Amino acid sequence: MTQILVTGGAGYIGSHTVVELVASGYQVVIVDDFSNSSPEVLERLTKITGQEIPFYQGSISDKPFMNRVFKENQIETVIHFAAFKAVGESVAQPLKYYDNNVGGTIDLLEVMGENNVKNIVFSSSATVYGMNNVSPLTEDLPTSATNPYGYTKLMMEQILNDVAFANADWSVTNLRYFNPIGAHESGLIGEAPNGIPNNLMPYITQVAVGKLKELSIFGDDYDTSDGTGVRDYIHVVDLAKGHVLAVKDNLTTKGSKVYNLGTGVGYSVLDLVKTFQAENDVEIPYVIKERRLGDVATCFADASKAQEVLGWKAEKNLQDMVRDSWRWQNTNPNGYEK
Repeated sequence: MTQILVTGGAGYIGSHTVVELVASGYQVVIVDDFSNSSPEVLERLTKITGQEIPFYQGSISDKPFMNRVFKENQIETVIHFAAFKAVGESVAQPLKYYDNNVGGTIDLLEVMGENNVKNIVFSSSATVYGMNNVSPLTEDLPTSATNPYGYTKLMMEQILNDVAFANADWSVTNLRYFNPIGAHESGLIGEAPNGIPNNLMPYITQVAVGKLKELSIFGDDYDTSDGTGVRDYIHVVDLAKGHVLAVKDNLTTKGSKVYNLGTGVGYSVLDLVKTFQAENDVEIPYVIKERRLGDVATCFADASKAQEVLGWKAEKNLQDMVRDSWRWQNTNPNGYEK
C-alpha cells in the first residue's frame, strides 16, 4: 500500500488532506512541529478516520530527524505543507520566512534524494501570479511576488522545477491554491489561526462567535460589482481531494507540473459576508477601511487544466463553505484549546 508523508499534516489544509488520503486507501505518516497547529488535531483525525495515524514531531530542517522518519517508513510520495504563511509577518521578519520556507524545502529535498524518494506534491499559492495578470488566471501566465511570503512560494516552485529538470526520475507537482475556507463536515477539524486571523473567513467566524468586535473590509471602491475585492474561495475538502488526485498522477508521471486549484468563480468580500449571515442566521458587523497596499481588485482561477489532467473539479458551493466554517467555529470557539 502506498505510504504518503505529509509535512505540516496537523495544519489546516494538511489535516483535511490526511482525512481524504486515508479515505482513498493510502497509508499516511505526519510530520509537524506544531508551530502553527495543535496536538489535539491528531486526536480529532483518529476520530474522523478510525485510525491512529503515525506521527513524528519535529522540523523538516532537522535532517537527522527526517532521515529517521524515512528509514522507519516505506514512503513513496511527500505532500509538502510545512511553511510559514502570514504575509504581514513575512514583511516584518523576512529572514525567518526565507530560512524556514526555502531552507526547509531544500533540506527536505536533500533527505528525500538520500532516501530515493522522488515524488513530491507542493503546497503553492495563487499569490505567485502577482499584481498584473488579469483573471481568470491560467498556469502559463508570468509569475511575480509582492512580499517575502510570495517570494518564498515562487522560489520553492523554482527549486522543485530545477530538481525535476536536472533529474529525469523526479516527479514534482506544484498546486497553486486560491482562497481555502470551510471545514470538515464533522466540525472536528478546521482553521484555527494563532492570534488575530490573517484570512477573511476565520476573521468572520471569530466576529460571529464574539471573539472579535467587527470585521474590517479594506476598500469598497474597486472596479467590482459592489466595490469590494473579489476572490476565488474554495472549500478545503475540495482542495484536499485535489491533493489525492495529484498524488495518484505523481506516481505514474515524471517531470514538473503545475495546476490551479480553485472554483473558477469570483465572489466579493460582501458576497461572502452576506452569504454567511443568510446561511447561518448570524449578524456580522463590519466597517469599511482604506484599501491595503498590494491588494488586487479581482483574482480567480481558470482551473480547467486540473479538471482535464487530474480529473479534479471543485464540488462544494459558497453556501457549503460558510455553513461548514460556522459549524467548526461555533463548536470550537477557541479552536483546539480544550
